[in-house]
Amino acid sequence: MNLIMVVGISPGVGKSTFARRLGEALHIEVHHLDALFWTPNWVEASLEEFSKSQQDIIPRDQWIIEGNYKNTFQIRLQRADTIIYLLD
Repeated sequence: MNLIMVVGISPGVGKSTFARRLGEALHIEVHHLDALFWTPNWVEASLEEFSKSQQDIIPRDQWIIEGNYKNTFQIRLQRADTIIYLLD
């Protein structure tokens, strides 16, 4: 369990909190997709920028990536060894 996706059924289900706590327990850096998607002044990143930021993370030996963002799901899925799906 080194390449972990944390996704969930809906906003507010606890993905960020769970990912942060899991990262602390496993000593793995957590990447929140909202932080990659929203640039300064709450401007959306382009799909190319958003995709590249994830492609820069996934080659690493360990990561936790938290968030749904269906349009880039396959980027994370191709390397993940664990998917955690949170329900209400």
